Amino acid sequence: MLHNPEQDFVLKTIESRDVHFVRFWFTDVLGNMKSFAVVPGELERAFEDGMGFDGSCIEGFADAQESDMLAFPDPSTFQVLPWRPTSNAVARMICDIHTPEGQPYEGDPRHVLERMVRKAAEAGYAFIVGPELEYFYFRDAQGTEVLDRGSSFDLTSLDSASDLRRDTVLTLEKMGIPVEYSHHERGPSQHEIDLRYADALAMADAVMTYKQVVKEIAMKHGVYASFMPKPMTDAPGSGMHVHQSLIDLDGNNAFFDPSDPSGYNLSATAKSYIAGLLKYAPEFTLVTNQYVNSYKRLRPGGEAPTCVSWGARNRATLVRIPGYRPHSENACRVELRSPDPAANPYLAFAVMLAAGLAGIEEGLELMPPADEAAPLGCTRQQHRERGLATLPETLGEAVELFAESALMRETLGEHIHSYLVQAKREEWAAYQAVVTPWELEHDLAVL
Repeated sequence: MLHNPEQDFVLKTIESRDVHFVRFWFTDVLGNMKSFAVVPGELERAFEDGMGFDGSCIEGFADAQESDMLAFPDPSTFQVLPWRPTSNAVARMICDIHTPEGQPYEGDPRHVLERMVRKAAEAGYAFIVGPELEYFYFRDAQGTEVLDRGSSFDLTSLDSASDLRRDTVLTLEKMGIPVEYSHHERGPSQHEIDLRYADALAMADAVMTYKQVVKEIAMKHGVYASFMPKPMTDAPGSGMHVHQSLIDLDGNNAFFDPSDPSGYNLSATAKSYIAGLLKYAPEFTLVTNQYVNSYKRLRPGGEAPTCVSWGARNRATLVRIPGYRPHSENACRVELRSPDPAANPYLAFAVMLAAGLAGIEEGLELMPPADEAAPLGCTRQQHRERGLATLPETLGEAVELFAESALMRETLGEHIHSYLVQAKREEWAAYQAVVTPWELEHDLAVL
């Protein structure tokens, strides 16, 4: 049997590193990690023919009548898991899901992003992203008892999780995932690790690995790591700010134009891309902020955006132009600030790219920056009075905007689009049916 060099590398590494099990990783539609283990003797067949599994058990995949699926491992994603023993070692590969007929499965989130990346390539661009993922450490998964009372960039005894962050970064690097920054965030026991920018597909794989590593290292230290968008009422929520740019066929940053009269060094391509993000953000918010709890973060008063706007200095805008190195082509990028770390990165990156490309294709003109027009703390009503559109206020509002979006249906495909509409309508209905402690506290004794 003929192998490509990457497959040969995998097979040789398995032998030299004493790997006894290879975990095949993939995600369901909501971005939950799924896995099954394969023994090394089955890998040659897996590379050639895939490994079968029951897709009806996976959220958002096929029903019982069309349940047979094949997982094809991507050899470029092979890594030995550093948190497992070195003897009888365990490795992982991330998979693409196919139908028994050999076609990419329309319910596979990784395939959705691959399809959008190909569309960008056909337009002459590579899509580069660099996400900043925030999360909390808690004593356990049963409550929100924090480990420290530190704040942004603290390096004191208050930051009791420094060792956890260090071990997490070292583990990520052992798995070939470079890290740019790690630090304590604003909230008590809240942390951030920023991954070095990469092409979107590699980064989505890295984000899923990152989330798994954060949780594994936390468990090893006897604590719990949570990517819930807003776990505590009196603390900031956790975001996943996504820095993004397009690279043209000559390797140049298509967003950079030093002659930009606005002073932002943004090309016409960049401005239309941003305009696309702004136009379609209300429609794609269900994907980037997919839970009821996500909308507890997107509230007035914090740095999470509530209005459809852009700027440079104002961190309350939906899209920000980072200004750390304003005249550097390599540093020219846009930052989308609404997503949260509970999103499925494959789908989130796909809908961002789709919105930006649509802005370019439609030749959209960029609205004026809102550095002064969208101050922190503005309510949605105040934003509207200033002429600014707003993001959905609830999951219920988000799912209806998403349901009517032709761009989202085209980008995600009918299968995933219709599944998300149904699942998220059900989630919103279930949430609305619950009587909350807040209602009892405010109303029971007076009504």
